[in-house]
Amino acid sequence: MQKRVFRIGLACVLASILQVHAQSTKQDSTYKKWFIGSSLLVLGNLIPDDQNPPEYIQLNIGYRITPKDVVSFRFKRSIYSWPLGIPFGPSFDAPGLNYPGHARILAPTLGYQHFWWKGVYTSLYALNAFEKYIDENKKKIGNGYTLYLDFYVGYHFTFLKNRFFFEPAIGCSYWPVRTNVPESFRSVEKQWPNYFIQPGLDFGFKF
Repeated sequence: MQKRVFRIGLACVLASILQVHAQSTKQDSTYKKWFIGSSLLVLGNLIPDDQNPPEYIQLNIGYRITPKDVVSFRFKRSIYSWPLGIPFGPSFDAPGLNYPGHARILAPTLGYQHFWWKGVYTSLYALNAFEKYIDENKKKIGNGYTLYLDFYVGYHFTFLKNRFFFEPAIGCSYWPVRTNVPESFRSVEKQWPNYFIQPGLDFGFKF
């Protein structure tokens, strides 16, 4: 499933670059400061007959403190059943390489975004992920915490008089802190790195 979501994400990025006009950085005092949004990655919940449904939820709330600087709060919720460092490819979500169960994650997130030229931006997010580990018998076997640092480079496209936006991006998620992982999960993930390349597909409404 995740490979299909990744391919859909890349297609959205390419389509946006080819078809949509980017926002101008020439903004005045009337530019809209607040926004709410989410991510197109939630569409992964709609894939039929998925053996590992992500149950993914994301809510973004942000404030533009200057024409080029944005701070935001995000809330994410999801389930994952594979080692986080597995890259997209033949090993991703492959039989025999997944966890003996799954982890449920709740992640309040703080972010900062800076615009460099027209719609080009970089962003940094700190995810405080509180995790619940469930074994194959659907029994809770522990709680853990992971600090994720997500770095993105992307482009901000606007629609309908600058009210709606879409931000395709490519990013790297790195987790320097990861605690209380059950040994049965740790033994599966220890062969993989503590970083992961991923797409960003945020969208939202400005007000």
